[in-house]
Amino acid sequence: MRKLKRWIRQWLNDDSISLSKESPQLLVSDSESLCADPVLNFKVYNAVGGKVVEFRYYDRGKDRNHNQTYIITNDQDFGERIAKIATLESLKT
Repeated sequence: MRKLKRWIRQWLNDDSISLSKESPQLLVSDSESLCADPVLNFKVYNAVGGKVVEFRYYDRGKDRNHNQTYIITNDQDFGERIAKIATLESLKT
């Protein structure tokens, strides 16, 4: 079983090296991936008099979920407020 795992790992490494030689614009990295960046998820709920926005993100380093809730009233510009909230939340991560 170990021999099979070693062979698969070597095969994958050889394949990534040949890909990087064929196309120099392709960057291959074992330690970093697209999933390494924090991802913000949010949901918008309709409410009486406005909307409720819930932001969630997962901190891999601390193994914790973070939730934050915001209220946007009907008299506020929704697009402007959601942009400000998203900026604020992205700075927190």
